[in-house]
Amino acid sequence: MKLDIVISGVGGQGSVLASRALARAAMESGLAVRTSEVIGMAQREGPVTSHIRMGDRLYGAIIPDRAADFLLGLELAETVRGLIKLKPGGTVIASLSAIVPVSVELGISKYDKDTLIQYLIEQNEKVFFLDLEELSRQSGHPRTGNAVMLGALSAFPGLPFKPEQLLRSLLSYLPQSLAEINRRAFEIGRRAVEVTLNDIN
Repeated sequence: MKLDIVISGVGGQGSVLASRALARAAMESGLAVRTSEVIGMAQREGPVTSHIRMGDRLYGAIIPDRAADFLLGLELAETVRGLIKLKPGGTVIASLSAIVPVSVELGISKYDKDTLIQYLIEQNEKVFFLDLEELSRQSGHPRTGNAVMLGALSAFPGLPFKPEQLLRSLLSYLPQSLAEINRRAFEIGRRAVEVTLNDIN
C-alpha cells in the first residue's frame, strides 16, 4: 500500500506536530515513512506545508503534484494553495478558519473567504469543511485544531492505522497536562466527519 498526505497551514497551527503523529502511527504499523516540511516565516504566520508519505515505493520525501491522497488544510487560503498536490479523486479536509495576512489588514490585498470555499467545492468532489475554531473551542482550548483535524482524518476508511493508534501517537508528543484536551479535540473531529460520512452512505 501507499498513502500520501499533505498538511497545509500557517506557523503556529501545529502542522509539523500533526505530521509527526501521522508518521509515528504509520511506523508503528510497520510501514516505511518519509516526511518533509516546507516552512516559510512560520513564526510570523507564514505558510507551513508538511508532506507525509507511507508505504511502498517511497522514492522521495516530497509528494509530487497531483499525487496526494489527502489534503488536510488547517487554514482556508493555504488549503487552496496546497490543492496542486492532491490527486484526482483525492480527499480534502478543509478548515473554514481564515488567518488574514498583514497585507489584507493594510488594505493592499483582499481575503475573499466565500470565493475560496466555492473554489474548493468546484475543484473537488470529496471536500469536507470543518469549523476548526468552533470545534477547538468545544474541546476546551482554542489551539487544538491540529488534533481536531487528525481526529477527522481518522474517521475515513482505509487508513493503515486505527484511530486509537493515531491518537496515542499524537499524545506522545504532548505534555501530560494537555492530554485530555487533545483527546477530546480528536474525538470531536472524528465525530464531525463520521456524521457527514454516515449521511453520504
